[in-house]
Amino acid sequence: MKGVPRESVDRIEVPHTDLSSDALRGVLESFVLREGTDYGEREYSLEEKVGHVMRQLERGEARIVFDPSTDSVQIVPG
Repeated sequence: MKGVPRESVDRIEVPHTDLSSDALRGVLESFVLREGTDYGEREYSLEEKVGHVMRQLERGEARIVFDPSTDSVQIVPG
């Protein structure tokens, strides 16, 4: 935003329903590939991990945010 220092711009929540299916899939895959969570004794496929996060978004347990200061998208607890 012109005239506003990048550091002062707040993160912007992006409803998952506002994203195209391809964009949403990209955000979900990027998140599960970088988040490094230990899922315990059982290994989950990429598809299963994406499904888990998608259900969290649908239930409001997680949300997507865009950080203009870093030009990055993150999924955070809802």
